[in-house]
Amino acid sequence: MTETLSKYEKNLSAIIHASTFSKYFIPFGNFLLPLILWTANKKDHGFVDQNGKQALNFQISLLLYSIILGILTVPFFIGIIPEIIHQGDFGFAQFNNFNGFNFDFDFSQIKLGKLLWPLGIAVVAQLGLFLVNIVYTILATIRTSEGQDFKYPISITFIK
Repeated sequence: MTETLSKYEKNLSAIIHASTFSKYFIPFGNFLLPLILWTANKKDHGFVDQNGKQALNFQISLLLYSIILGILTVPFFIGIIPEIIHQGDFGFAQFNNFNGFNFDFDFSQIKLGKLLWPLGIAVVAQLGLFLVNIVYTILATIRTSEGQDFKYPISITFIK
């Protein structure tokens, strides 16, 4: 396929993939910039059309995975809050004394194991998604600049 592609198509496809890194400078840049480049050139170049869809599908998939991780983590924290209050870890048991509030926080008795597991799992999973995004976007940029087809491994096809 390399012989039939122009240098413009290869470079534009690589720029579409690399433009997803704009999210670190522009809010929602990982969607906006590739979308603008793709829609402006999709009718003229099939290779650009294919790569624009791939880049956008991958970014939408990563956003969906991040939202799902967040939703799965919330119940763990909600389930721990009553236990913290009930055990008096933050001195809430002393609030029944009307004139003397006890704001002395004793962090030595807090059982952080139950708090750190969901937080740790969520952080590791988000870090994994971050690394997958970086690695596969760089691979996609390199491969498309060489004129090769690239398909992201964990991408859901939203745009066909």
